Amino acid sequence: MFNLSRMNRFWRLPVGNHWPQTRGKSPVKEVEDSIPLRVLVMALVILGIVATDIAGETQFSLWTVPLTMVGTGWSYYRRRSPNIPIQFCIAIGMLLALGAFFGRFIGNWNDTRLSLAELLIQLQVLHSFDTPRRKDLGYSIVIGLILVGVAATLSQTMAFAPVLLLFLGITLPTLVLDYRSRLGFKESTSEKSPKKNKNYNFNFKFLILNFLLIVTLGLGIFAILPRFPGYQLRSFPVSAPLKVPDNFTGRSIINPGYVREGKGNGQGNGSGSGGNAGEPGTIDNNFYYGFNSEMNQNLRGEMKPKVVMRVRSQAEGFWRVLAFDNYTGKGWKISRNDQVTTLRQSPWTSRISIDPPLFTTPTKEVVQTYNLVSELPNLIPAMSYPKGLYFPTPAIAVDQEDGLRAPVQLSEGLTYTVVSDVPYRDRSLLGKASTKYPANIKQYYLQIPPAIADKVRKRTEEMLASYDQQRVSRSPGTKSLDSTYEKALYLAQYVKQNYTLPTNPLDLPYLDDKDDLVESFLFKNKGGYPDHFSTTLTVMLRSIGIPARLVAGFAPGEFNPFTGMYVVRNTDAYAMTEVYFPKYGWFTFDPIPGHPLIPPSIEEDQTFSVLRQFWNWVAGWLPSPITAILNTVFGTIFSWLFQGIAWFLALFTKGWLGILTGLIVGTIAAFLGWLSWGQWRKWLNIRWLKKLPPMERLYQQVLQWTANKGLGKHPSQTPLEYAQFSRRHHSPEIAEVIDDICQAYVSWRYGGHNPNWQQLQQRWQALKKVEKNRVS
Repeated sequence: MFNLSRMNRFWRLPVGNHWPQTRGKSPVKEVEDSIPLRVLVMALVILGIVATDIAGETQFSLWTVPLTMVGTGWSYYRRRSPNIPIQFCIAIGMLLALGAFFGRFIGNWNDTRLSLAELLIQLQVLHSFDTPRRKDLGYSIVIGLILVGVAATLSQTMAFAPVLLLFLGITLPTLVLDYRSRLGFKESTSEKSPKKNKNYNFNFKFLILNFLLIVTLGLGIFAILPRFPGYQLRSFPVSAPLKVPDNFTGRSIINPGYVREGKGNGQGNGSGSGGNAGEPGTIDNNFYYGFNSEMNQNLRGEMKPKVVMRVRSQAEGFWRVLAFDNYTGKGWKISRNDQVTTLRQSPWTSRISIDPPLFTTPTKEVVQTYNLVSELPNLIPAMSYPKGLYFPTPAIAVDQEDGLRAPVQLSEGLTYTVVSDVPYRDRSLLGKASTKYPANIKQYYLQIPPAIADKVRKRTEEMLASYDQQRVSRSPGTKSLDSTYEKALYLAQYVKQNYTLPTNPLDLPYLDDKDDLVESFLFKNKGGYPDHFSTTLTVMLRSIGIPARLVAGFAPGEFNPFTGMYVVRNTDAYAMTEVYFPKYGWFTFDPIPGHPLIPPSIEEDQTFSVLRQFWNWVAGWLPSPITAILNTVFGTIFSWLFQGIAWFLALFTKGWLGILTGLIVGTIAAFLGWLSWGQWRKWLNIRWLKKLPPMERLYQQVLQWTANKGLGKHPSQTPLEYAQFSRRHHSPEIAEVIDDICQAYVSWRYGGHNPNWQQLQQRWQALKKVEKNRVS
């Protein structure tokens, strides 16, 4: 009885009475019936998935796109049903997706962007089976936008650009339909309204103009966006951990371009297809011949261009791979190839710390992320003096020439990040460097074959003497070559200008057994291959007691202003000369014709590097005279602009008077900017009014005048309602004219009549003059 009594009391409660009435009924409200809106939202989601596939090189769309289309159709069909069983299945599927995500996260926690995108795609597919309301479709719109954003961070090529433009083109009508749905506009196809509601139709001209405006503004903002040094986040992109052999010592170089018979592991001797080092041979079509423990410069031929990696870097630079210390007469070799140091990862991160050299040169931190498109040797490209390497192996090796070696060959798809302390190149500071070299430097970096030492030294001294003769005869006040830096700079320039590259790469003869590369370059061939220039300069510097070595790596490559990445090809690989300066370290000189004498580095301002690189890309399509004129004009404008900004900021460092002056200047500039903005808006308004029909223009002028008086028309008011409103707040004379203009506007707009707008305009102008005189 007690329980029955309690139950009776429960059923008499409001909640108890309500529950059996609502049981089995759907609590869904605001059901979205618009098929076009649902189709467009589905298209946005599909584009987000396709964009992720393109940027991340995945295949999610093979199964997610069909399921998304099925889910969209199911949701529309069941939009007014509670779908309780489906919701339970969706919840279970989401839990399974979350568990799979954590499994992937543990396997690759260095870069979780793709794992998060996969989780989001799976959740969206499940979500698409239950989207009855407009706000559910809004969630899908946001998910599509997030997927495109993730794809943008993963994208390395221009293949992402068409998808992005298509996404933007579909987004605009989607947002229009979503906004009209929020306002309550419905699509009507009833007998009384055989045509669709006029408010539902698109203004395609408006959409196209907005599309072009957004694209133009987006590209402009991207181009002028400053790139400040330093990353705020220290979780850099790195590939998933790789399996490495247990017996890694770092002594061997694995180069796929040197796979020979009996050497299937790729560990060759650097001789190309000619057999032993120094023997004649041909260059491999795909791989640079210098990335090995020995460089045979008696090879002929050329490589077929192909992209090998894409680099995202805070500064343009030379992607250094390895260096050689021992000249063999027909090439180079690393004499201390077995003397390497093994470094291991931190147990908590993928970072491998590298001890910096003991130099006093000021440096700048530069972060680079390398994305490999083709396989490379187990030599790790990096800018000078790396201090932190985020690499997917537990250990690496560092050789005596500061080259980084991985336990495995660098494979296609590999991603790693390097943090380097790149030294500044101060000419005046390096010009004062000492010539007292440590014993280990003189032991390895002054080596030269005795047979050519005297002959090369004599030729080098003749080059330096020619400069002194020119200085005395033409410019007596010119500074003499009294420092190591100036000598190296002059010799590099001399070799660049006085020796030539062969017209046909195959025309250069092979070296015989008794021939020496440098001797043949200077006295016989009067030139050679690009790397022969660097070899010659290195040996010439050694002949006069300046320590130097040959360094090989990649040029910066072609900068893509849209992806922000440097596209590096195998043909960008070449060798330069590195010169040692006590206390300051190694600095490169490039004697190759057509190359800059000083390689690109951090001395150049990188804040607006995207704008500069974008302009270089555009200038490449313009005639040289036009490019020169535009360079002068824009250079002058930006120079004045930056000087003005620097002067303004410098005021705040000059005490209280400077701060006060800066505030006054800032206030005046803000006031002038406000006046200019007002005049600009006024001009735009006048231009807009001129394009309107006369009656529409007069009506809009009336609305603007009354709005300035604080009695503007509310958007929900009709013209006739506003005329009645004006009678209560304006004088009878003004209210009468406003009423006549509103009546004429309605008859013209909706009735097709042609009122005497000239007479109405005269009355309005006369009334405005009277009102103005009364106020004054």
